[in-house]
Amino acid sequence: MQFGIFSVGDVTPDPTTGRTPTERERIKAMVAIALKAEEVGLDVFATGEHHNPPFVPSSPTTMLGYIAARTERLVLSTSTTLITTNDPVKIAEDFAMLQHLADGRVDLMMGRGNTGPVYPWFGKDIRQGINLAIENYALLHRLWREDVVDWEGKFRTPLQSFTSTPRPLDGVAPFVWHGSIRSPEIAEQAAYYGDGFFHNNIFWPADHTKRMVELYRSRYAHYGHGTPEQAIVGLGGQVFMRKNSQDAVREFRPYFDNAPVYGHGPSLEDFTDQTPLTVGSPQQVIDKTLSFREYAGDYQRQLFLMDHAGLPLKTVLEQLDLLGEEVVPVLRQEFAKGRPADVPDAPTHASLLAAARGSQKAEGSQEVSAV
Repeated sequence: MQFGIFSVGDVTPDPTTGRTPTERERIKAMVAIALKAEEVGLDVFATGEHHNPPFVPSSPTTMLGYIAARTERLVLSTSTTLITTNDPVKIAEDFAMLQHLADGRVDLMMGRGNTGPVYPWFGKDIRQGINLAIENYALLHRLWREDVVDWEGKFRTPLQSFTSTPRPLDGVAPFVWHGSIRSPEIAEQAAYYGDGFFHNNIFWPADHTKRMVELYRSRYAHYGHGTPEQAIVGLGGQVFMRKNSQDAVREFRPYFDNAPVYGHGPSLEDFTDQTPLTVGSPQQVIDKTLSFREYAGDYQRQLFLMDHAGLPLKTVLEQLDLLGEEVVPVLRQEFAKGRPADVPDAPTHASLLAAARGSQKAEGSQEVSAV
């Protein structure tokens, strides 16, 4: 199982000081957080994609390429790649390039985002959001798997004898997660292709997450990719920790109350009761995170949001120390207990390459036998 962090890259005033970081400071802070994630033994760093204030990560592959050059083990991913408003040809080429630079330590999460105006900014119609996600990914999927593509659809100009460059590293496309919090069509899409489904459940109660994950698992099996239990699932989470839980609540409360997304809404206590948010001791984070398996089953990737709402970089790095030293080692051990042998690990470039080579050998053996 993989553990990591994701960032939405918000530039938010610190409510305790009133100071707002510059865009440069926030970008550099995201890099520092990624480097710290590798240092403390986490597996994944994922960045969002936004094209509007108060967010900075408008070019995920630029940031991830820079981080790739400064890390050795960390899997570099996105917490949203906008499949609706980005050209699938550009996604195919940008992430294949990143794949080569990072020696395969790359995957990505397709999503539609949560900013309505982004559609007209890129010449798209928000009313076609689901249709754009379906058509654009169908093209992207082919671009990574076919050397020459002829294609015609509804939302972009046709392609004739087109080859995206560079080709995926070792002929293996980056693994794709389809992220959704409310759209069953996206769970269906992930299942159809045998891709991963990431339910970013940070704003949702357990019963909603359970329904979405179960839908994906059942459809994954329907399309013949394996049993429902073998489907590839990822979940989100939010945590803020101190050794003493009362200190955590007291310190985090002003950040929660003024957060750009959920601030001035439900109380901190209500939100922690009804969603995956955990504010307390490392043991409380362990206990709550382990409970996700009760409604999501054995899953492959757990990402935490930790750098939002104006938290200063120093505080975030302290959080990562606690996560890496006291929380994740226990989670690794506990999630491994009772995990069925046929539940796959999170896909990596190495595992996908081994599977592809094994499939090629099997096909070769069949051809020889036929002769």
